[in-house]
Amino acid sequence: MALSKESVASIVTKFGKNEKDTGATEVQIALLTERINQLTEHCKQFKKDMSGQRGRLMLVGQRRRMLKYIQRTNLEGYRKLIKELGLRK
Repeated sequence: MALSKESVASIVTKFGKNEKDTGATEVQIALLTERINQLTEHCKQFKKDMSGQRGRLMLVGQRRRMLKYIQRTNLEGYRKLIKELGLRK
């Protein structure tokens, strides 16, 4: 269920400062969002996969903590990021 190299590279170039900027908070949040979306589709298909649901909830919590951090440090960047990712906040 990992992301492909091409999708990771496209997300990094879209949200990072350059193509090697994988550590930026915005990039990490975008990558987590993509993984969460994939796991959501997986969990819709396989309703009894509790470990998949648990993993998805753990990723959602991690993304929430990162969003809290970026909201504290860079409010304009936070607003731009949630608008681009289509998150409800």
